[in-house]
Amino acid sequence: MSTAIRVIPCLDVNNGRVVKGVNFENLQDAGDPSELAHRYNAAGADEITFLDVTATTENRETTYELVNTTAKEVFIPLTVGGGIRSVEHVDQLLRNGADKVSVSSAAVSNPDLLNEISTTWGAQVLVLSLDAKANPDMSSGYEVMVKGGMEGTGLDAIAWVKEAEERGVGEILINSIDADGTRDGFDLDMIRAIRAAVSVPLIASGGAGEPAHFPPAIEAGATAVLAASLFHYGPDDMIDQVKQAIEAAGFPVRR
Repeated sequence: MSTAIRVIPCLDVNNGRVVKGVNFENLQDAGDPSELAHRYNAAGADEITFLDVTATTENRETTYELVNTTAKEVFIPLTVGGGIRSVEHVDQLLRNGADKVSVSSAAVSNPDLLNEISTTWGAQVLVLSLDAKANPDMSSGYEVMVKGGMEGTGLDAIAWVKEAEERGVGEILINSIDADGTRDGFDLDMIRAIRAAVSVPLIASGGAGEPAHFPPAIEAGATAVLAASLFHYGPDDMIDQVKQAIEAAGFPVRR
């Protein structure tokens, strides 16, 4: 693998503050988004992902002003998600400093949105955020969840990522709801299953608890790794520790 593995801190934002929970529940305050973004930019993060975690359930758009102040703190790509339901939303976010957008619930209810975004700005700005949970009733064993992981869709996760790739997504962010916030490691089986189904870059998310958890996710097929709790509550050099672990396992990282 010649492409450098990207290490991405995630800012889950609720009411203007970064929050973190376990299995998408019991959210705790973790700080100010622009301050954390500034810190991670300085600490060597390759990208920042900003997710407005209650925009969809509250049926509103992502806070543009907050995205703007966060974007001013970083000189690395900023991906923004939450409540994106139209190309107009995407246009506003890109004007306010986002480099990429992440779409989840709205793409499930209106798959054509993926085609519209990809056709308008290109696949490189479009990330499909897949919130998935183990479900033995699905043929792949995984079900697509929406509304911040609260609601099942009856949609098979593997069938969905294949369709999303055909519709023009440039990247897929895999959020394992079962692993989220547990700090027990990434859902490697889910990563492998999705890697076998699509060829676009995959960002693994959910479950990182220590630097040693990252190389197995890359071995399973992830091209980027994302974490929240570990970076928010860990030591200031945690991004560097993660990159060292990835490098030690034989994968290239950006320095």
